[in-house]
Amino acid sequence: MPQAVSDGGENLNGSDVGGSQALSHYGMDSTGYSVSFPPKKSLLKELSSTLKDMFFAGEDPLRQYKEQPSWFKRVWLSLQHVFLVLEWGRHYTLSMFKGDFVAGLTIASLCIPQDIGYSKLANLPPEIGLYSSFVPPLIYTLMGSSRDLAIGPVAVVSLLLGSQLQNEFDPKTHPLEYRRLAFTATFFAGITQAALGFFRLGFIIEYLSHAAIVGFMAGAAITIALQQLKGFLGIRKFTTNTDIVSVMKSIFKSAHHGWNWQTILIGASFLGFLLVTKYIGKKKKKLFWMSATAPLISVIISTFFVYITRADKHGVAVVKNIEKGINPPSASLIYFSGPFLLKGLKIGVVAGLIALTEAIAIGRTFAAMKDYQLDGNKEMVALGTMNVVASLTSCYITTGGFGRSAVNCAAGCRTAASNVVMSIVVLLTLLFITPLFKYTPNAILSSIIISAVLGLIDYKAAYIIWKVDKLDFLACLGAFLGVVFSSVEYGLLTAVAISIAKILLQATRPKTALLGNLPRTAIYKNIEQYQEVTTVPRVVIVQVDSAIYFTNSNYVKERILRWLEEEEERQRQQKFPQIECLIVALSADVLLLQQLWLTLTQVESTPWRSCSEHLRSAKFS
Repeated sequence: MPQAVSDGGENLNGSDVGGSQALSHYGMDSTGYSVSFPPKKSLLKELSSTLKDMFFAGEDPLRQYKEQPSWFKRVWLSLQHVFLVLEWGRHYTLSMFKGDFVAGLTIASLCIPQDIGYSKLANLPPEIGLYSSFVPPLIYTLMGSSRDLAIGPVAVVSLLLGSQLQNEFDPKTHPLEYRRLAFTATFFAGITQAALGFFRLGFIIEYLSHAAIVGFMAGAAITIALQQLKGFLGIRKFTTNTDIVSVMKSIFKSAHHGWNWQTILIGASFLGFLLVTKYIGKKKKKLFWMSATAPLISVIISTFFVYITRADKHGVAVVKNIEKGINPPSASLIYFSGPFLLKGLKIGVVAGLIALTEAIAIGRTFAAMKDYQLDGNKEMVALGTMNVVASLTSCYITTGGFGRSAVNCAAGCRTAASNVVMSIVVLLTLLFITPLFKYTPNAILSSIIISAVLGLIDYKAAYIIWKVDKLDFLACLGAFLGVVFSSVEYGLLTAVAISIAKILLQATRPKTALLGNLPRTAIYKNIEQYQEVTTVPRVVIVQVDSAIYFTNSNYVKERILRWLEEEEERQRQQKFPQIECLIVALSADVLLLQQLWLTLTQVESTPWRSCSEHLRSAKFS
């Protein structure tokens, strides 16, 4: 009698399998234990259970409210659920405040020059960049769940917003309309983010894979750095396109008459200073404050130098006037009707998703480092509410930036209250210090942005992606090339398209592997990865790394057939016994191979060819 090997080593014959099938028919498995059917549910209960599993991981979202004895506690619990400061604020101590105070002052020194530079990247007045680091961080402190996220404008979103807005209005000839569309996009970015969190649809951003984000960020960093060459070289006429070909043409066309050597000297000197301090801060963690305060020091020194030398009269472009005072209301400037409503909606949705993806990824990174829980849906609601309020107070899209969040963490922040300290410093700057930025050279702002975005090029992550998964690297490369050689929008579209294509490919073409037995164990492993494994005589064991359903059933059947034909040929060449049984392992974990048998033949009477024909005619569903 022919035999097959199970995980226990016992012999199984055709009658055993038939008996197991008979037992299963009568509600019993092969071990003799009864198999109970799940209780029948009504359509409404079944639908409710499915939605609960999908959006709430099987948990009743109202359970904690039902357990409260009074309505007052229920209301208080609801407020704590929305405004997380009510929960962690009860345990706030003086030692926490000391850490948050130092961290807030540190990130304020970093964010003030960055905000002025990022607002120029978005083609907005510099005071709007400062406004965006005053109101939004206060809202996030009330609702956010991350202790380390530092809120404010970021380079990638500023570039994306600026490149899309200038397709509708020229910021120089139509500054008011341009600003109105920016506030409209910010409003809808916030609505999009809050809606995703409220309806627990945050899984949508997971379609943008890590590999695609790495490539997109690297491409955006290069694009941003190239855009800053206008201020770095002192070029007055510069292309509005963001692709590398147009930018390089614009640079070389102005090489003979458009470059200003005084501007280049200022920019190059302080760029070197910023890069050196950043390097020291990375090598010696205790000196992180050098890289954090270097941008503000550069602004102060360069502004003083331009003022005493009057370099602005020799071709050095300066910031000029920054409006003094706090954020004016801007609700009346938002397009709630008309043709620009849909344009603002489109720009806001795209920019909002990118801002959300960056903030969630950064927040999860620091939460894992400090071992605390980050609620993704609450974070989306907090970021969305923050941007809705921002659009009503003359701010543009803000999120959590990696650079300032890393500084915030290194400076010893304990809670989100460090954002409050930063906001107060920005407020004081808006009220009293903005006139002092009149002689700040644009070159120093370009140097600050270039030094900041260089950290977005994560070549180590790209190399790891290349080593682990070539298809993931294709998504990374596609996003990078799309941003660099076309535009930020097409690069993002390429990243999403490749990510979704990979998901569909993996779903419709699951990986299969031939398994063998590790000697003296009941463990079965991939024969291509473990050279010590041995195949089981007369048996082919195939692992399928996915559930079988209508989109991949034909592929799985054909792939199993190919394994069978290859093994039959190998057995015939080596004069081994004929293959008689096929085991298909449908579990992802095959440390102990379960007894899942697909019987192709009665062992002694059915020839192999008829088994192959039987499998070809079978239908998987």
